[in-house]
Amino acid sequence: MRNAIAMILGLLLCVNALAMIFAPERWYEAVPGVSGTGPANLHFIRDIGCAYLVAALGILSVVRAPRQAWPAALASGAFLALHALTHLADAAAGRESGHQLALDLPAIFLPAILALWIAGSARRNSQKE
Repeated sequence: MRNAIAMILGLLLCVNALAMIFAPERWYEAVPGVSGTGPANLHFIRDIGCAYLVAALGILSVVRAPRQAWPAALASGAFLALHALTHLADAAAGRESGHQLALDLPAIFLPAILALWIAGSARRNSQKE
């Protein structure tokens, strides 16, 4: 089950990353709430896309070699969790609406939780071997 979730999450993050890198303008317009954060900075969107790509690859690496790759998945989960906490902090400070925060749950918070679960599961399984 962990591998299936890692594969799905990793591929979804990879698609998002590639869209950010190769079609930042379309990504900016397509993702709900993003255009409300201010004007598009295409270079910055591509930079964040690179971070998402690294996170995706860290999660996908668990499928092939969980014993060796759980630290990469943990780093991926840390990036995603810090990103989610930034959204939470923005909502708490009034820079993001509660409605937007609710929309962020499946797209921002769930991937972070799943990535950390994947890393923890892979680590626990590697310790049993």
